[in-house]
Amino acid sequence: MTPHPQKNTMAAPTSDPRPLPKRRAADVAYDAIEALLSTLQILPGSQIVEAELAERTGLGRTPVREALMRMVSIGLIVQQPRRGLLVSAIDLADHLDVIQTRRVLERLIAACSARRATALQRTGIVRCAELMVEAADRGDLTDYMRADHALDLVNHQASHNDSAVKAVIPPIVQCRRFWYAYQHEGEIVEGANAHLELAQGIATGDEAAAIAGAERLMDYLEVFARKIIDK
Repeated sequence: MTPHPQKNTMAAPTSDPRPLPKRRAADVAYDAIEALLSTLQILPGSQIVEAELAERTGLGRTPVREALMRMVSIGLIVQQPRRGLLVSAIDLADHLDVIQTRRVLERLIAACSARRATALQRTGIVRCAELMVEAADRGDLTDYMRADHALDLVNHQASHNDSAVKAVIPPIVQCRRFWYAYQHEGEIVEGANAHLELAQGIATGDEAAAIAGAERLMDYLEVFARKIIDK
């Protein structure tokens, strides 16, 4: 399926009113480039030109270069002799393994968030999920993905498990790219409801409910992936 052109959907409001700490330029560059790749504004197989990305993101070449090397390390970008840097392909054969890996990490993060989230974070994660449900009901994929990203941010902050969060980011990006490549808007209502179950489990502080929500979300992604792979 040819993906619809999408604007950068990764910018999202934070649920925490406190000012965020100043971020490294390389981290800002990573988020900007990852958004371009995961929403397929830059397609798999495309050649990466550092200068063009610096101009497109409005960032310097040094932070862009650092961000690209980080993407090489997680397999989002591949480095090939004489061809330079290329956006990695979406590997259908490998995608179910990606989901299984993400499943283990999402269960852990959900349990940690249920235990450790602040009251503000619990409220924030439910609100993000509610925004996903509202966007899904409207069939608005851009708002849906924006709220999805915001939910991830709150959940990851609430978990206070940096090791798990660092490990789960690459599978999340791969799942997001897969979704944009094979999107079917009629199914986002189910995805939104799965996110809501996860958020409500975390908000109540019930680890078992939070884990069940994470399992439902991963089941949804796996069923969706199998539909594509089995065609």
